[in-house]
Amino acid sequence: MTTPQERIVPTDLRNEMSRSYLEYAMSVIVGRALPDARDGLKPVHRRILYAMHELGLTHDRPFRKCARVVGEVLGKYHPHGDTAVYDALVRMAQDFSMRSPLIDGHGNFGSIDNDPPAAMRYTECRLQALTTNALLQDIESDTVDFTPNFDGSQQEPLVLPARVPQLLLNGSSGIAVGMATNIPPHNLGELLDGLVALIRNPAMTDLELMQYIPGPDFPTGGQILGTSGIREAYTTGRGSITMRGVATIETIEHRGRPDRDAIIITELPYQTNKAALIERIAEMVNERRLEGIADIRDESDRDGMRIVIELRRDAYPRVVLNNLYKQTPLQANFGVNMLALVDGEPQLLGLKQSLQVFLDFRIETITRRTRYELRKAEERDHVLQGLLVALANLDAIIHLIRHAADTTTARQELIASYELSEVQADAILQMQLRRLTALEAEKIQQEHNELQLRIADLRDILERRERILQMIEAEVADLKSAYANPRRTLIERADGELVDTDLIANEQAIILLTEQGYIKRMPVSTFEAQSRATRGKAAARMKEDDGVEHFLTCCDHDSVLFFSDRGISYCLKAYQIPTGSRTSRGTPIVQMLPISHEERITSIVPVAEFTSDEYLVMLTQKGYIKKTELAAFSNIRANGLIAISLEEGDQLRWVRRARADDSIIIGSRQGMSIHFRADHEQLRPLGRPTRGVRAMALRPGDELISMDILPSQVVDSIAESEDADVDCETEELDADLRNQGPWALIITMGGLGKRVPVSQFRLQKRAGMGLRAIKFRKTDDRLAALQIVNENDEIIMVTSRGIIIRQVVNAISCQSRAATGVRVQRLDGDDAIVAVALVPPANMDEPDGVE
Repeated sequence: MTTPQERIVPTDLRNEMSRSYLEYAMSVIVGRALPDARDGLKPVHRRILYAMHELGLTHDRPFRKCARVVGEVLGKYHPHGDTAVYDALVRMAQDFSMRSPLIDGHGNFGSIDNDPPAAMRYTECRLQALTTNALLQDIESDTVDFTPNFDGSQQEPLVLPARVPQLLLNGSSGIAVGMATNIPPHNLGELLDGLVALIRNPAMTDLELMQYIPGPDFPTGGQILGTSGIREAYTTGRGSITMRGVATIETIEHRGRPDRDAIIITELPYQTNKAALIERIAEMVNERRLEGIADIRDESDRDGMRIVIELRRDAYPRVVLNNLYKQTPLQANFGVNMLALVDGEPQLLGLKQSLQVFLDFRIETITRRTRYELRKAEERDHVLQGLLVALANLDAIIHLIRHAADTTTARQELIASYELSEVQADAILQMQLRRLTALEAEKIQQEHNELQLRIADLRDILERRERILQMIEAEVADLKSAYANPRRTLIERADGELVDTDLIANEQAIILLTEQGYIKRMPVSTFEAQSRATRGKAAARMKEDDGVEHFLTCCDHDSVLFFSDRGISYCLKAYQIPTGSRTSRGTPIVQMLPISHEERITSIVPVAEFTSDEYLVMLTQKGYIKKTELAAFSNIRANGLIAISLEEGDQLRWVRRARADDSIIIGSRQGMSIHFRADHEQLRPLGRPTRGVRAMALRPGDELISMDILPSQVVDSIAESEDADVDCETEELDADLRNQGPWALIITMGGLGKRVPVSQFRLQKRAGMGLRAIKFRKTDDRLAALQIVNENDEIIMVTSRGIIIRQVVNAISCQSRAATGVRVQRLDGDDAIVAVALVPPANMDEPDGVE
């Protein structure tokens, strides 16, 4: 009798844990989580299909209860829980999970809303025709190896003799120990085309195969954005594919109510839960993270999916849709990880390698099937040769059998007398008397001849690889004609990365910056056009010692360049500037730009696109001017970029965009103006860290107050005009000149204004005194703005107290340079106009750049 101490085996815990965990990990990897690269199936799926094949549940036989199949699988092949088996069976029957379902389900097998299937005692199933003909055919022909089941009572296949690349057809996903797989589904027809192309050209690359297999084909349809993720996945085995649902924008009619735009979603990305998506959208709307949605409902039925998202009347449908793509599972990524078992070991496969592994397996399968058929044919022909010997010696053999003592004696005498094998002798002894007729004898001879031809053909197949490849091509052609269907997922060639501008409407906006550095953005629609000489609306609630300093109009997608008095440039996107109401103060600009409290923004320039043929013209307080290529400011660092070099005491004041053929018009506080070309002769391009040249000679006490740009075609017309009243000092103006645009809009601080034809401002040389632009009605009045305007333009004026008025320029009289102008805005007390800006042209349908 042994003691307890003698039964204990000492062992190192570290080694035992390492060995046991490694065995467990390999068991999970090989026996549960990863598919075989040959038939694309995990053990549980393979066992279910084989059990159904054994039960005879083919596509042309009646359905059987799923519980019967699950019981068969559990009892014979898969010693695990019934839930795991039933869940795997259900997934193989779901047309929204499998691109080509392997099981034909009858009953409730779940839905895309993640509804659970009915219990296995209620549902029924059978094999699909594709499964029978493409995965299980020839399984009895010694095409694959079998292994004992868990208790040794049954034999189960290690792999199914697949005729299609099932690994790519329906994909696979699973998590093992330390590794995982996630393979997307593909289109059957495309896979078979790619397989044929690989057979004909074994040197094809992954990228060349993409001509036949452009990308995954998901059962739920949808879209794939871009091909870079597909290319990476096919070449390396890993990649991220961006999936997007299919949505359209429609107008829905309501009885008794105004029509509304709505987003109609008809297809979802693969593995997206429809009910969860709707719930997510509703939550985000309630939390105000999604704007513009009025109602959402699910109108899906047996005819297809239809999710209706009704929009508010002021919403931009495309912007709302882009936000849905950005913030909800309506757009998702599929992380491809093409890991599968090759010869029992996990390998990361590319597209070509996946097809090559299947092709090698298919060649092996056909070779084994051919050997099996050859062996059976030779065995049958061997028997027939014995029967032919018997028929040739019929009387003697009958005599031998009749006089033999027993069967054993007759067998031995046949073998000895006619050099027959034991199998042939048994066949002769078992021959029926009806086989002795002349007709039956002829049939035996005919069958022997046919078998000889068959045997020769089978041997030729085994000797020539090209014959096997031809057979694979023939199989592929038959399968494609019988089971292939059109692609469901559309591949968009452009990458679908959504940037901020896709999510923001490109609306017209006003940007207002006060003297104390408060900035805000307001929609232009906040201010309706008003009649001339009215008071206007308050645009900001400012402190008593604050006032509006900069004021411009742009679109929300524009880049806004800020230039400080120190000659430094900064950049923000217009939509990054916080919006504010008419009465809000705004956000301190020091919170948005890396400037000190002493540094002041002196000019703001909106830029929609940084083109190579445009320049920035800069004018300093002391009258130095220069032009620099706009492209030099396309990439401004976060801490700013030097725009101009300044001498001691000078400041950068005005920056405008211009082309080389344009001209520049500058106004001074005392009402003087100068007009000269911006060409390289008058103003050659300079780099950023340079000072510039003299722009205008000023009288004592005068200062520069504005600068604007005239387009080249206007400049040419001025130069060619012989009737231009360039030295006109009278207030009279010909009717022809009144109607000739563009005009120089001249606004005084006292609220007076006029339009003057630009032909009244002749071209001069740079650095001159210039011409008088207006005669002031009051001696203390001064020029507030000199700006170029065209017919149908609108302007917005702002006063030092933050009062804004919007007007059409046609409401302002056209007068000569010597006139005093008309009242354009009624001012209170000591208020004065400080800035004028043009309203950007309205877009036709929706904001530019919104897709």
